Amino acid sequence: MIYKPPFRKFVKKQTRPLQLAAEDEVERIAEDPAIGESKLGDLRGTQVHKFKFQRQSFLIAYRVAGPDIIFLSIGTHENFYRDLKRYLKEIEKSDYS
Repeated sequence: MIYKPPFRKFVKKQTRPLQLAAEDEVERIAEDPAIGESKLGDLRGTQVHKFKFQRQSFLIAYRVAGPDIIFLSIGTHENFYRDLKRYLKEIEKSDYS
Protein backbone atom coordinates (compact mmCIF):
# COMPACT_ATOMS: atom_id res chain seq x y z
CA MET A 1 0.00 0.00 0.00
CA ILE A 2 1.23 3.42 -0.96
CA TYR A 3 -0.03 6.58 0.74
CA LYS A 4 0.29 9.84 -1.19
CA PRO A 5 0.93 13.13 0.69
CA PRO A 6 -2.67 14.48 0.61
CA PHE A 7 -3.91 11.23 2.18
CA ARG A 8 -1.22 11.17 4.88
CA LYS A 9 -1.60 14.87 5.69
CA PHE A 10 -5.38 14.66 6.14
CA VAL A 11 -5.23 11.58 8.38
CA LYS A 12 -2.41 13.03 10.50
CA LYS A 13 -4.48 16.15 11.33
CA GLN A 14 -7.57 14.20 12.46
CA THR A 15 -8.65 12.97 15.88
CA ARG A 16 -7.54 9.50 16.93
CA PRO A 17 -11.03 7.93 16.52
CA LEU A 18 -11.24 9.18 12.92
CA GLN A 19 -7.69 7.96 12.25
CA LEU A 20 -8.73 4.49 13.44
CA ALA A 21 -11.90 4.58 11.32
CA ALA A 22 -9.83 5.54 8.26
CA GLU A 23 -7.42 2.69 9.04
CA ASP A 24 -10.36 0.25 9.17
CA GLU A 25 -11.63 1.49 5.79
CA VAL A 26 -8.14 1.15 4.27
CA GLU A 27 -8.10 -2.48 5.46
CA ARG A 28 -11.54 -3.06 3.89
CA ILE A 29 -10.25 -1.65 0.58
CA ALA A 30 -7.10 -3.81 0.81
CA GLU A 31 -9.27 -6.92 1.26
CA ASP A 32 -11.57 -6.01 -1.65
CA PRO A 33 -10.23 -3.28 -3.98
CA ALA A 34 -13.44 -3.47 -6.05
CA ILE A 35 -15.39 -2.02 -3.10
CA GLY A 36 -15.06 1.53 -4.46
CA GLU A 37 -16.96 3.14 -7.29
CA SER A 38 -14.95 3.49 -10.51
CA LYS A 39 -14.81 7.06 -11.79
CA LEU A 40 -14.98 8.29 -15.37
CA GLY A 41 -13.67 11.30 -17.29
CA ASP A 42 -10.83 13.21 -15.61
CA LEU A 43 -10.75 10.64 -12.82
CA ARG A 44 -10.62 7.53 -15.04
CA GLY A 45 -8.67 4.77 -13.30
CA THR A 46 -9.54 6.12 -9.86
CA GLN A 47 -11.93 4.48 -7.44
CA VAL A 48 -13.74 6.20 -4.59
CA HIS A 49 -14.96 4.44 -1.45
CA LYS A 50 -17.47 6.26 0.77
CA PHE A 51 -17.88 5.73 4.49
CA LYS A 52 -19.56 7.49 7.39
CA PHE A 53 -17.97 8.51 10.66
CA GLN A 54 -20.13 10.20 13.31
CA ARG A 55 -22.86 11.00 10.75
CA GLN A 56 -20.30 12.69 8.45
CA SER A 57 -19.54 11.23 5.00
CA PHE A 58 -15.93 10.72 3.99
CA LEU A 59 -14.46 9.62 0.70
CA ILE A 60 -11.23 7.75 -0.01
CA ALA A 61 -9.76 7.97 -3.52
CA TYR A 62 -7.39 5.21 -4.59
CA ARG A 63 -5.97 3.45 -7.60
CA VAL A 64 -5.08 -0.19 -8.02
CA ALA A 65 -1.68 -0.64 -9.70
CA GLY A 66 -0.95 -4.34 -10.00
CA PRO A 67 -0.45 -5.73 -6.50
CA ASP A 68 -0.29 -2.21 -4.97
CA ILE A 69 -3.10 0.06 -3.89
CA ILE A 70 -2.21 3.74 -4.08
CA PHE A 71 -4.25 5.84 -1.65
CA LEU A 72 -4.50 9.29 -3.21
CA SER A 73 -6.78 11.31 -1.00
CA ILE A 74 -9.32 11.23 1.81
CA GLY A 75 -11.76 13.87 2.94
CA THR A 76 -15.31 15.10 3.24
CA HIS A 77 -17.40 15.50 0.10
CA GLU A 78 -16.97 19.28 0.02
CA ASN A 79 -14.50 20.14 -2.77
CA PHE A 80 -13.19 16.55 -2.69
CA TYR A 81 -13.38 15.91 -6.43
CA ARG A 82 -12.12 19.38 -7.35
CA ASP A 83 -9.06 18.97 -5.11
CA LEU A 84 -8.48 15.40 -6.31
CA LYS A 85 -8.50 16.48 -9.97
CA ARG A 86 -6.07 19.30 -9.15
CA TYR A 87 -3.73 16.89 -7.34
CA LEU A 88 -3.83 14.33 -10.16
CA LYS A 89 -2.95 17.04 -12.70
CA GLU A 90 0.00 18.09 -10.52
CA ILE A 91 1.43 14.58 -10.26
CA GLU A 92 0.91 13.94 -13.96
CA LYS A 93 2.90 17.12 -14.73
CA SER A 94 5.71 16.01 -12.42
CA ASP A 95 5.75 12.55 -14.04
CA TYR A 96 6.49 14.16 -17.41
CA SER A 97 9.10 16.63 -16.11
